[in-house]
Amino acid sequence: MRIVLRTTGELSITAGLVLALFCAYLLWGTGAYTASQQLLLQRALAAENAARPPAVELGDAVALLRIPRLGHDFRYAVVEGVRAEHLKKGPGHYPGTAMPGQVGNFVVSGHRTTYAAPFNRVDELERGDELVVEAREARYTYRVTSQDIVEPGEVDVLAPVPGMPGLRPIRAYITLTTCHPEYSAAQRLIVYGVLKDTEPRKA
Repeated sequence: MRIVLRTTGELSITAGLVLALFCAYLLWGTGAYTASQQLLLQRALAAENAARPPAVELGDAVALLRIPRLGHDFRYAVVEGVRAEHLKKGPGHYPGTAMPGQVGNFVVSGHRTTYAAPFNRVDELERGDELVVEAREARYTYRVTSQDIVEPGEVDVLAPVPGMPGLRPIRAYITLTTCHPEYSAAQRLIVYGVLKDTEPRKA
């Protein structure tokens, strides 16, 4: 009996260590991959000619997202696509929604806990905070209007006018989506904003 208990205890400790290491990898180790991909994406954005922008394919960089309230070092290249392989690189733009600055809804989704957790602190955003999107042709400054928590199946937030499917948009919106609560995917945290300023880039 003593041998059985000792063996069981040793196995439990080993399993606990393996689980702890796996959790540590998910929370911090995956960030190294995202950081390397971000470096490549941001370099690609910097090298592109605004006068002759290339066609954006899945996995390509769309624009650079900055959120001043979350720190001067908050800079993420937004990748085209929201599948798992895309979101591992950084925040992802929902294909089919508006592009930066366009009339309609520019929808961006991001991880809250793994792969550098770019949207970990978006719950701290308040009405009036700036969301700066630096695209190839211009710098677009949106301002936060509200937050919401919705069920995963509530896709109305992706509509051209967020939350109002079927309504024709006359303004440019931005919608940020991430999991809620932290460490869970039970719901979605949504941050809404509207375009307030456009600064075209010089040729």
